[in-house]
Amino acid sequence: MTTNEELFNIIKIAGPKMVPFFKAVCVYFVLDAHNQNGEYWTTILKCAPIVGLILFILLYGIDMTGALSYVHKILIALVFSCLGDALLNHNYFVYGMCAFAVAQLFYIMAFGFEPLKLWIGIILYSAGTATVFLLWRHLDSVVLIGLPIYTILLVTMCWRSLALLFFTAKVQNSKNILRTICAIGSALFVLSDTMIAIDKFYAPIHNSSVWIMSTYYAAQFGITLSIVDVEKFKKT
Repeated sequence: MTTNEELFNIIKIAGPKMVPFFKAVCVYFVLDAHNQNGEYWTTILKCAPIVGLILFILLYGIDMTGALSYVHKILIALVFSCLGDALLNHNYFVYGMCAFAVAQLFYIMAFGFEPLKLWIGIILYSAGTATVFLLWRHLDSVVLIGLPIYTILLVTMCWRSLALLFFTAKVQNSKNILRTICAIGSALFVLSDTMIAIDKFYAPIHNSSVWIMSTYYAAQFGITLSIVDVEKFKKT
């Protein structure tokens, strides 16, 4: 089956169920909610796209019995991401970072550590360390401890996603396409959070909210889409 046919199957499976997510993203940016933090209505708008992704997983179907599966872990990560969004929107930065730390843990658990691809981790940890050192003298006592820990979790999440991509890079099928999208999503997550840190602790970024939220929503979309099982769809 060609790449175009695989993409068509992915769109056919996921497209209709992703409509709430795309609508929520459009409403968020159209209403300019990113410029009015601290309001309850903007919190709802900010969380709505992630709720849309949670709804996507529920509509796609999830077995609520047995051990935690890949889908379960992605779902739990989205729930904590939604909580983190709400906390950050009300300027509870440390608590929001803690919620996202839990989300990163579940993403890491979902991606696993096989294959290891240690060289990817070394490159990412080096970049993460350089970023933390850049921000170090601008951090207060609590964030001074929390930010390095969160950076380790964020970078590990990206490493494990990229490692999965390299594992199937030579196989041209739906799984490789989905892992490519997931890997792009994980990289965008790192980019989004890096922009948050730089904007908050180092130097203001022009239109930071637009760049941060657009890359963040794209990141969560890419990671969530990885739950789709095209092979199972073909058998039905």
